[in-house]
Amino acid sequence: MPRMKAVQISKAGGDFELVERDIPEPGPGQVHIKVEACGICHSDFLVKEGVWPGIEYPRVPGHEVAGRVDAVGAGVTEWTPGQRVGVGWHGGHCFKCEPCRRGHFVLCQFQKITAISFDGGYAEYMVARSEAVAAMPDDLPAAEAAPLMCAGITVFNALRHSGARAGDTVAVQGIGGLGHLGIQYARQMGFHTLAIGRGQDKAPLARKLGAHEFIDTAAGSVGPNLQKLGGARMILATAPDAKSISALVGGLATDGKLVVVGAPGEPLTVNALDLISGRRSIQGWPSGTAKDSEDTLRFSVQSGVRPMIEKFPLAKAAEAYDQMISGRARFRAVLTMAG
Repeated sequence: MPRMKAVQISKAGGDFELVERDIPEPGPGQVHIKVEACGICHSDFLVKEGVWPGIEYPRVPGHEVAGRVDAVGAGVTEWTPGQRVGVGWHGGHCFKCEPCRRGHFVLCQFQKITAISFDGGYAEYMVARSEAVAAMPDDLPAAEAAPLMCAGITVFNALRHSGARAGDTVAVQGIGGLGHLGIQYARQMGFHTLAIGRGQDKAPLARKLGAHEFIDTAAGSVGPNLQKLGGARMILATAPDAKSISALVGGLATDGKLVVVGAPGEPLTVNALDLISGRRSIQGWPSGTAKDSEDTLRFSVQSGVRPMIEKFPLAKAAEAYDQMISGRARFRAVLTMAG
C-alpha cells in the first residue's frame, strides 16, 4: 500500500504529529487530490483543541487546500486527473434538506466540513466530495491560492452580498489574515474603502493594500470618526473582538449593515436604539460553496488581489500554527508539500 506523510492531531488538545499513513483511495462521488499547499486558518484551532463537537480523532487538519486531481471515484465525471483544484471549509452537502432545495448549500443541515468531518490538507494527499471541489486558475500559484479557499472566499462573499454598490463607503475592521484581503477586495470592487485598525503604524500598510483612508481606534471612538466621514454603508468585521465589533454599529450610515465574519468568543453588546434610529442591521456571513471559491479565485486573478503569506514545509506545521495562533504571521501561514 502506497504511503504518504501527514500531520495529525491524535486527541483534543494534542500536539501536531508528523506521521506516515496509507494514501487514501477515493470512494464513489469522491475526488483524490495531490495536495500542493494548505493554508493554516484560525479555525484549525477547532480541530487542535477539540472545540467543535463530534470530531473523531486522529484527524488531519487543514481546510485551505490547493492541489491537483490525482484520481476520481466511481460516478465522478466533472473532474479529471491533472486538473488544478482547491477545497475549502465547505466539504459537501446533502442536496435534499430545505436549505439545499432552495440552493443554499452552504447552510445544508447535514453539511460536511473539511478537516472536521473528514481529514484535511495537512497531508500529501486527501479525498473530498466532488461537489466540494473548486477549479483553480492555472496562473495562480498554489501557495497563494490556498488561503483564498477560506479567508479569501469568506470576505469576498460577504462583501459582494452585502448590498453595497460601487462608490459606497465600506469599512474593514482589522488588518490581519482576513482584513488584509478584505481591504483589497473592497477597493477592487469599487468601494470607497476605509481601514480600521489600532495604531498609526498600520496606516501605511492599509493604504498600500488599497484603503483610501485609515481610522486609528487608539485615537478615539470609531463610531463618531466614521460618522465624520459620512458613515459606512457596510462595515466588515474581521477581527474577533466582541467589544471592538460592538463599537462599530455607531459608525454605520442610514440603512448601513455590519457584517461579521470574525467570530468572537463573547457576545456582542449593542444599543438597540442605534439600530432602530438608523434602520441599521447586523448580519453574519459564512464562507461559501465550491462555486463561490471559483468566483473568488477568478476575481483575485483578474484584479490582482493576493494574500501576504509565509511558507513552511509540512514538517514544520507546528511552528506554522504557532505563528498563526500567536498573531505573528504576516498574514497567512501556508504549508507547502514540494520536496
